[in-house]
Amino acid sequence: MPSVELDVASGSELSRFRANFQNEIDGAALYRAMAEVEPKAELAELYRRLAAVEQTHADFWKRRIERLGAPVPEDRPGWRTRLLIAASRRFGAQAVLPLVADDEARNRAIYDTQGEAKATAMPAEERSHARMLSLLASRSTDAWNGPLYSRLEGRHSAGSANNLRAMVLGANDGLVSTFCLVMGVAGVSMAPATLLATAVAGTLAGACSMAMGEWISVQSARELQERQIASEADELTQAPAEEQEELALIYQAKGFSAEEAHTISARVIQNKETALDTLVREELGLNPDDLGGSAIAAAVSSFMVFLLGALVPALPMFLVPAGWIVQASMIASAIGLFTLGAAIAVFTGKNVLWSGARQLLIGMAAAGVTFGIGHLFGVAVA
Repeated sequence: MPSVELDVASGSELSRFRANFQNEIDGAALYRAMAEVEPKAELAELYRRLAAVEQTHADFWKRRIERLGAPVPEDRPGWRTRLLIAASRRFGAQAVLPLVADDEARNRAIYDTQGEAKATAMPAEERSHARMLSLLASRSTDAWNGPLYSRLEGRHSAGSANNLRAMVLGANDGLVSTFCLVMGVAGVSMAPATLLATAVAGTLAGACSMAMGEWISVQSARELQERQIASEADELTQAPAEEQEELALIYQAKGFSAEEAHTISARVIQNKETALDTLVREELGLNPDDLGGSAIAAAVSSFMVFLLGALVPALPMFLVPAGWIVQASMIASAIGLFTLGAAIAVFTGKNVLWSGARQLLIGMAAAGVTFGIGHLFGVAVA
């Protein structure tokens, strides 16, 4: 029968053991889900192996809990992990990979100071997982190949820009900016027609501004990278011997001997097309097959995400009587702010209620400031 009373030390250990157990259960469940939806066989197998290691860690902490005579928690992933599993099934494993890599990076030293785990392989395995996921997350899916897989597997045997995060933050921009704009004008005039026109104008202006800014950002980055590639191509044509020497130095820095590096670079440089592709990847650190994506697609995405966020404070104003449009916007915005704050907790791993309440407080404070400034401006003009 489990002990009813545990001393302070055992109680502290039990809390730590349970937290470790839950973390490992979450990791195993998430990696299994990622393996199920991963189209590349090598990556799917890698995720399955990671899941097996995480499950082994969970079993280790399960035995520790049992030794204290305490009940073992239910073998069930937490809410955040369930949400990430749902996202991976909807958008693919690559969509949640940066988040998983961030989690592994934060937890890479989690067992370094825990006496029960220090003498095991668990600390080294956690650091290996962090390195592996960081490398995977930093590379385009198109760059995956057998040699890369082999290199990762070698590390395992001894975590970038994220679309989901960008969507949440873009929606937050749309919500907060439109809500604050409406409240600022409300401080000057409560006329329904004025407020409704402000909501529409602010929504469209903000969405267009975000789209244009995103287009310029992506297009400028593409043009800069294209210029770098063109410059590298010109150097390869004008001074192939110097480029070959640079390539040899790169391979030496990667661990090849001087003889091996010169042999490889000489072979690569013989084919101009292959040589340019290799130099661009190795010297410039660019992927010539993916220069940041389509500027138009990025602009459209930014427009739509901002628009969705802006509709939260704007749309309710058109659905209620004229005397309630400000209150409707405030209530909808409060709900939206809390929801977005809770969604951000998925990326940060913080408490959902705390993250949602923080976002609500900051958003309402910003709206209060704009309302006050608008009121003062209206009084001054009057």
